[in-house]
Amino acid sequence: MQIEHFLALLTREGQWAIESAMAFDPREKDFLGDFKMLAKRFPLELARAALTVAILRIEAEDKFPQAERMYFTREALEQATPWEVAQYRAARYKGVERIFDLGCSIGGDALALAQSAPVVGIDLDEVRLAMARENLRALRKPANFLQADINALPFSFAGLTGRTAIFFDPARRADYQRIHSVFDYHPPLSLVEDWLPHVPEIGVKVSPGVNLDELSGFDCEIEFISLNGNLKEACLWFGGFKTAARRATLLVDDVTHTLTAGEQPELPVSEPRAYLYEPDPAILRAGLVQTVGGMLDAAQLDPEIAYLTGDTLTDSPYTRVWPVEDWMPFQLKNLRATLRERNVGSVTVKKRGSPIVPEELIQQLKLEGDESRTLFLTMQAGNPIVVIAGDEIREQRR
Repeated sequence: MQIEHFLALLTREGQWAIESAMAFDPREKDFLGDFKMLAKRFPLELARAALTVAILRIEAEDKFPQAERMYFTREALEQATPWEVAQYRAARYKGVERIFDLGCSIGGDALALAQSAPVVGIDLDEVRLAMARENLRALRKPANFLQADINALPFSFAGLTGRTAIFFDPARRADYQRIHSVFDYHPPLSLVEDWLPHVPEIGVKVSPGVNLDELSGFDCEIEFISLNGNLKEACLWFGGFKTAARRATLLVDDVTHTLTAGEQPELPVSEPRAYLYEPDPAILRAGLVQTVGGMLDAAQLDPEIAYLTGDTLTDSPYTRVWPVEDWMPFQLKNLRATLRERNVGSVTVKKRGSPIVPEELIQQLKLEGDESRTLFLTMQAGNPIVVIAGDEIREQRR
């Protein structure tokens, strides 16, 4: 979208065009048909821009409760932080007097940050910056915006008065391709070291798949955040924001659970016991499997595999858990016979440390029956096994 087309949306005719597009309850797959209808009433470029905004507002409802009043580009929406995560992260900024949101894009994070302090948003993209300005204005959040290259800011952080903090969201895509190294981010993560002497509280959003070896030279806390069991992002906390070396935070419905790294206990290795525990992905990425295992008085199936097993059911928000019905060395013929004996007709296959493709295994089993089970393809003390489990026990994560 060009800047002139976005600005046209802010006019009375543009707002009417958006309302007309929203009436279609539009979806991307129906774009051409809806566009033809809308173009009969509005100029072509205005119709196209209005329909794009309408589609993205509907798609954004899962990320932003305020989506019906916001503006997005598709790429910006795909990269935007879910609202629950942004709110959680913004809470660490409470008490500061000013927040610089560097790489603010369409202002999704700024909306949450502005609940803690006034925001100064900076971005180079003219359209995204205009959207951010309008998004925060429409939602009445205190913010100002500057168009600038973060690599060469038009001012110095030196001499700032009052408690100031930075939220930095470097670009992790170029030409629609993901950037995997923090040294290739735009701008690079290394800029933080230039800012810290002047702004000693900095948070940085990075990919949840960040290479931890690349972070070894940075003095920061590494936090992995999951939302309802799905890993969403990692955040680096520098200076006064650092409170631990590693942290895993789980946002489950309206409850926050957080665990920090301490001394890791050495867990025993055991055959499957009465229950099989699967740690949350934030726990896995933060390297806290042994910490959780110690809390559960559990063992590992294999020292290289992050499945835990225990004799008793222990309530924990940090894991999912299944009752173990049986287990055996993996052999297709034996597994098929066992499942057929138990009248199992459908299985959910999970794996860790196994080369087997779940979809192919399901086809090879050729099951018929009324019962269902969960199969875990994994290793036990270096040997491939399959664990047959009942239904997941859901209460654990509340």
